[in-house]
Amino acid sequence: MKKLLFIACLFVSTIGVSQEWGSVNRNTVTMKEVAPVWPGCESKKGAGINACFKQKLANHIAKNFKYPGEAYKQNQQGRVIVEFYITEQGTVDIKKVTGGTLLLQEEARRNINLIPKMSKSGRLAGKPRAIKYTVPITFKTGK
Repeated sequence: MKKLLFIACLFVSTIGVSQEWGSVNRNTVTMKEVAPVWPGCESKKGAGINACFKQKLANHIAKNFKYPGEAYKQNQQGRVIVEFYITEQGTVDIKKVTGGTLLLQEEARRNINLIPKMSKSGRLAGKPRAIKYTVPITFKTGK
């Protein structure tokens, strides 16, 4: 009888350990970034915040897009990649601009620097966090 009770206790403790490890893994998976809140997206919740951010960002880039005159004359074309963060304060911090020519890079940098201050910073595990974005901007003259 004692032997059976010992085996039962051992079995229960093994299940407890595996359940504990499972909950740690679940917590890791549920810690995801929440996008910053773009002005005008304050009423959105959950995935709607991220979708609204992406839509506002695309609209911002299109609205503020200006092909540099000299680059257009020289038929400079290309894809510029801008890596930036929206900081804990809700402002833009550009880290890297690559691709295209120098004139195209400067224009892409100017465009991204015009992003407005966010209503609320991005979050990770409920705490303010800088969120990284990588945006491609394609320049084509159509010539």
